[in-house]
Amino acid sequence: MKIYATIFFIIALIFLSVAWTNNLFKPTPLKFVIPKNWPLPVYDFKNNPLTKEGFELGRILFYDEILSKDSTISCASCHQQFVAFTTYAHNLSHGINNSFTTRNAPALQNLAWQNNFMWDGRIHHLDMQPIIPITAQNEMGETMQNVITKLNRNKQYKLMFKAAFGDETINTQRITKAISQFVIMLVSNNSKYDKVMRGETTFILPEKLGYEIFKQKCVTCHKEPFFTDFSFRNNGITADSSLNDFGRMAITNNKNDSLKFRVPSLRNVAVTAPYGHDGRFFSLMNVFEHYRKNMKVMQNTDSLLQHKMPLTNYEIGQLTAFLYTLTDSTFLNNAMFTPPSYHIAPNFTHNH
Repeated sequence: MKIYATIFFIIALIFLSVAWTNNLFKPTPLKFVIPKNWPLPVYDFKNNPLTKEGFELGRILFYDEILSKDSTISCASCHQQFVAFTTYAHNLSHGINNSFTTRNAPALQNLAWQNNFMWDGRIHHLDMQPIIPITAQNEMGETMQNVITKLNRNKQYKLMFKAAFGDETINTQRITKAISQFVIMLVSNNSKYDKVMRGETTFILPEKLGYEIFKQKCVTCHKEPFFTDFSFRNNGITADSSLNDFGRMAITNNKNDSLKFRVPSLRNVAVTAPYGHDGRFFSLMNVFEHYRKNMKVMQNTDSLLQHKMPLTNYEIGQLTAFLYTLTDSTFLNNAMFTPPSYHIAPNFTHNH
């Protein structure tokens, strides 16, 4: 009987300890604001509740080179805030050892409404997305186990994981959930276009005319308010012989998906050059020229583009004026998304 009593006592202590810890674990909720007249997000917040502690941990991880094999590349290396969290001036994103990736990093914005990720849609959940760049040999070149080992060597990281998740356990799921909590907050909805839609200002004439042309010729694929329909389409872009990237076909093994890539959002398009999955278009004019003259009509080119897209110089001018209204300077300069400004301990992120 004494043995049973001892076992019962130990179990009771464990139960009380867990209950006491749970009572102490009270992270600060972080509110996700859905812009007026926007649809509900598709992201499952119940499985990853937003908290200030989780968001802050995700922000530090996003900017920390410790996630790469040689501590030279962070998520932010390819996703820079001032250009809507894409890569500035480079057609292909860079990885460790001065290597190049095969694609142009997509902008990170309004991800809570997105069901799949990457140019070919191979990832079906935001929480899984960071694993691909972290482990790709031409990106961050690391393993998740090595990342976990490095993070565990740092007391401050262990304290931050405890603050965000209740204890000091560091694992893949918690790392990716923390990063998700950061990037899910990257909502762009305060451009001039948004202010016009809210009745706070009005378009000048070229912007108004451009908006009308946009609704006639572009809105089917670039649907408001996200300025993408999140679909995958062949827009007459040919394969780069040095990259041999055939897009979604590599995921579905369906030849009809050859050269189909995600329709990119046009939000902040004035600052996100170069354009296209491989960054081949260095200006908006290059994009317009592609659609009206240079695209190659193939068997599986989108039905809307079988006759290319007739555009006059006048229409291009007005469209450009409208597209510039999609620039959200509040988003591009939001201090909430910048690298942590407070002091961190020496070797905080580079204990090897």
